[in-house]
Amino acid sequence: MIALLRRSRAETAPFLGPDGGVLDGSIAEAGYVTLGGVRQWVMVRGANVANPVLIFLHGGPGFSETRLFRHFNSALEEAFTVVYWDQRGTAKSFNSAIPRASMTVEQFLLDLDALVEDVRARLRTERVTLFGHSWGSALGVLYAHRFPGKVAAYVGSGQVGDWPAAETASYAYALGEAGRQRNREALKTLRAIGPPPHTAQDLWVQRTTLQRLDGQLSAGAMWRLGRIFLGGGEYSVLDLAKLLRGFKFSLDAMWSEVSRIDLNELAPRLEMPVFFFLGRQDHWVPGEISAAYLDALDAPSKELVWFEQSGHEPFADEPEKFNASMLELVWPVARAAGRGASLPRE
Repeated sequence: MIALLRRSRAETAPFLGPDGGVLDGSIAEAGYVTLGGVRQWVMVRGANVANPVLIFLHGGPGFSETRLFRHFNSALEEAFTVVYWDQRGTAKSFNSAIPRASMTVEQFLLDLDALVEDVRARLRTERVTLFGHSWGSALGVLYAHRFPGKVAAYVGSGQVGDWPAAETASYAYALGEAGRQRNREALKTLRAIGPPPHTAQDLWVQRTTLQRLDGQLSAGAMWRLGRIFLGGGEYSVLDLAKLLRGFKFSLDAMWSEVSRIDLNELAPRLEMPVFFFLGRQDHWVPGEISAAYLDALDAPSKELVWFEQSGHEPFADEPEKFNASMLELVWPVARAAGRGASLPRE
């Protein structure tokens, strides 16, 4: 991992000190590593390698959120060493030669474990903190449940619990909102696909319809999202095309399996502190479903933070509150569980 990342260091900007030179003790590396027999893109960024390690597990399956996180939450790279990973079949890690049969939850757990082992060796830490969003929240919980000794703390947002129940609630909300808005076209579309369980194609219809009802598919919103994705230097227009291809590929390959996940049954206990950061306006994975899982979960400590103005992505909708919550609540736990430096510079 070390050599591969170092050869590609130019793909992400370095941390600079007051003299304009590379900040001593910082890390800013990006490149490809082989995880589970497939080349996958990984970026590691942090102002001080002695800080706790935070691995970001994006959603989808197949939708990289690296640029969103870097755009809104890069301040956390001062307090954590953040590991960004385009999962198998996603964005920079998309390759049409990836076997569809390898796109399973079990394989992703093995990929993640290979990444964690590399990170532990590279950054000389016993435990990492996981931040999982949406699909990544299911992956993160399942990993933390299987490998508790490697995880200092778990943070979930857009948190999956009982996935089938969340899909049922999301569809019911969309149908009710279409009726409230007297949107006959949306009502017709939603009634045509019917309630869950949905195929990947029907899910795409439901989510697209829901986004339109919530006003998230305007030309202005899509323009802003495109600018964010291409604004950091790590991604190109070609990567944007791979993002879209990888999202479709991953969702088609994995939806039937992941949409049946119920963490109440698969992960009733976690052996590390748990934090849920939930959007009160999340209509994709409704917060009440996530909170119900947290209520039932057995863990040494549990903390729930509501983001009143947020939808499915509190880290992007309310970044200042998200970053502050990470520093105030998660950072002390992550540092105590492994090793860490001081809080970030003011």
